Amino acid sequence: MLAYIARRLLLMIPTLFGILALSFLIVQFAPGGPVERVIAQMQGQDSGATSRFGGGGGSTLAGARPGAGAEFSGKYRGAQGLDPKFIAELEKQFGFDKPPLERFWLMVRNYAVFDFGRSYFRDAPVLQLIREKLPVSMSLGLWMTLLSYAISIPLGISKARREGERLDTWTSAVIIVGYAIPSFLFAILLIVLFAGGSFWQIFPLRGLTSDDFSQLSTLGKIKDYLWHIVLPVTALALGSFATTTFLTKNAFLEEIRKQYVTTARMKGLTERRVLYGHVFRNAMLIVVSGFPGAFISAFFTGSLLIETIFSLDGLGLLSFESTLNRDYPVVFANLYIFALLGLFINLLSDLTYAWIDPRIDFETRET
Repeated sequence: MLAYIARRLLLMIPTLFGILALSFLIVQFAPGGPVERVIAQMQGQDSGATSRFGGGGGSTLAGARPGAGAEFSGKYRGAQGLDPKFIAELEKQFGFDKPPLERFWLMVRNYAVFDFGRSYFRDAPVLQLIREKLPVSMSLGLWMTLLSYAISIPLGISKARREGERLDTWTSAVIIVGYAIPSFLFAILLIVLFAGGSFWQIFPLRGLTSDDFSQLSTLGKIKDYLWHIVLPVTALALGSFATTTFLTKNAFLEEIRKQYVTTARMKGLTERRVLYGHVFRNAMLIVVSGFPGAFISAFFTGSLLIETIFSLDGLGLLSFESTLNRDYPVVFANLYIFALLGLFINLLSDLTYAWIDPRIDFETRET
């Protein structure tokens, strides 16, 4: 097993390298960039980015000579009339004064030691930004996964026991409809119904805590947090039941039809003893081993729109805003961390499966 783990860990290196290389290559051909973003903002054509050059840019623009930036007009759209020295200073500030290959190798070297630099437009270390937004996304992902498993597993078992009956048919129809509707539509519906949209004002509309959160008691803080998290977690979880529910149902059906179940019944064991004493632990292997992967999927999938709708300042919203602002250090750092976590979670899922079922031997597999 140690040899298998070592091989998987070594394979993560070229995988991460390939992800970074492909992403970096795509960015080189993507239109726009941080320099163009600052130029557009200073020309009054773009107010979407928060630039740290806003203070010094005015004086530079004031002294710019018409036509002085003609040689930059082909390279940067909107640079006509700007001082070439100012454009060169922008390139140096963003690191674009170096050739692309040198910039890529510098990024790889820094990322190897988790040095992600500073945000272009937020004037803060990238790791600090990620640490500030991480708790919000983790809350959504963790609660969504726990709620999904808490409902999907009992429901899947009930569907397997009553296959073909009315409960199985109706729940399948409801689950499929829920899976087909995007989570952000559920979020809007919940806001309209329960957050003062048109009917009841039961839950808060935005944020994870109230304004007076710091003044509350420990129990009050817990209640306040749970009160805020109900709607966004519900919106995320409503569409996530399908996969785990049908996986649990099919796993139980497969085990119920095996010979050892028939033998256990012939010995006079009750149906409940057969189901939960023999079938359960075998059928749940694949479901439980997939928990780490389900968590990481819930952590990153669908959170952007939910964070936006409920004004939750998490990693999804940070990544989206950074992409719009061409804040490449934040974009690449999120990509790197997400990819690294995904690779580790996949390895953890395999190890969990092998731990739950000793019959699994990855040493005999070719990686």
